[in-house]
Amino acid sequence: MSHSIAVVTGAGAGVGRATARALGRAGFDVALLGRNETRLSAAAVALERAGARALCVPVDVSDAAAVEAAADRVEAELGPVALWVNCAGATVTGPVAELDAADVRRATEVTYLGTVYGTMAALRRMRRRGKGVIVNLDLAPRLQSLPMQAAESGARGAVRGFCESLRTEILHDGDRIRVALVHLPALNTPRYGWTRNLTGRLLRPVAPVYEPEVAGEAICRAAFYDCDEVWIGVGGQVTRALNAFLPRMMRRRRARLGYYAQMESMRAAADAPSDLDVSVPGSFSAHGHFDQETRKATSLTPVFLCAPLPRFAKWLVAGAGGLGMAAGLWHYRGGRRER
Repeated sequence: MSHSIAVVTGAGAGVGRATARALGRAGFDVALLGRNETRLSAAAVALERAGARALCVPVDVSDAAAVEAAADRVEAELGPVALWVNCAGATVTGPVAELDAADVRRATEVTYLGTVYGTMAALRRMRRRGKGVIVNLDLAPRLQSLPMQAAESGARGAVRGFCESLRTEILHDGDRIRVALVHLPALNTPRYGWTRNLTGRLLRPVAPVYEPEVAGEAICRAAFYDCDEVWIGVGGQVTRALNAFLPRMMRRRRARLGYYAQMESMRAAADAPSDLDVSVPGSFSAHGHFDQETRKATSLTPVFLCAPLPRFAKWLVAGAGGLGMAAGLWHYRGGRRER
């Protein structure tokens, strides 16, 4: 039986690794793209044991020509690409005043341009057949504009704008190609141990933290449902509404709490590894070191807001949550003034 072909970038670890597993279970044959060939091979072995075909293609997604060559190889060895998921990303964490221009450029090349190059390679091949799905990643609203995350917030904001513009072009041309955005919460992946870190402290995800399998499930939903966006949980919509209705309050809250929410009390080693320029060696998989505090896909299963929920209903949820919290805040401030 022939399976549909999916391409996953950044497939060696973290969200990409979890996504590859989820797509393999869903019946796809998977091409695994990434910089670390050892981890790609381990992911391929696991997929093949589960009955899916897998192809490892070592590539740096910031190299447009290399991504094009990888896409050609996938179609030659596996078959026509039906789904392309851009999971690759890299960043630098620290205050803007301390960032190095070369680090910001590299983070942008991997996260934003890597997504663009992957999307372009997929689009060229899908247009020959007039159909396909491209899935790109964005940050959940509570993670957007956090202090010390300007490099990633800027790159993900660029991804959002790129996808919106591309959707209008596809609509104009009449292709049956869908571009979906999955808005990810904080996830328990290895990235916190290898992100270029200027804070001097060990990094941690901002609670609530989800297992990477939750992201894999969300990406599967984006692939199978006719939707442009997938949101994990209702909290993202509430935060989105609060950002719109009470921007100054939310900005002050991020300024007050955002630093400590991202850092452990322990100091980071001066020679800690960084994957910004080269892949960090080691047998990393999807999970990081925060298993004890995560919301798992099997127990506290989150709500996925996507195609089956109409757009007006999503805004109704967001508006109701935002107005409720605003009313509570107003009542609280009024009570304080009365005293």
